[in-house]
Amino acid sequence: MAERKYLQGTLDALVLKTLSWGPMHGYGIAAWLEETAGELLRLDEGALYPALYRLERKGWLASEWRITENNRKAKFYRLTAAGRRHLERGLHDWEQYIAAVSAILRSKAVPEWARR
Repeated sequence: MAERKYLQGTLDALVLKTLSWGPMHGYGIAAWLEETAGELLRLDEGALYPALYRLERKGWLASEWRITENNRKAKFYRLTAAGRRHLERGLHDWEQYIAAVSAILRSKAVPEWARR
């Protein structure tokens, strides 16, 4: 499976959405995203963990050390109220962005300058 590059803002939104279901550790976040997206998305630790730290610094995530289902110590992240508000605002913006890009990429209209 080929690695894909994603914009920082996109990864932030994906992490926030993942944590909207409840607290999760980093490996769990990556696994859920990959499972949900199928083979279309693959995250490496080099991208995910810096995003988690950045989101925590912004106040959108909080974390605490817990024991996993495999009896290992891991840092669990949860969405804060500020993070939930940011996610809700961002979802509307993201849907508008997708609609605009889709309209452009699917357009059959030839620009006037190209008809000359």
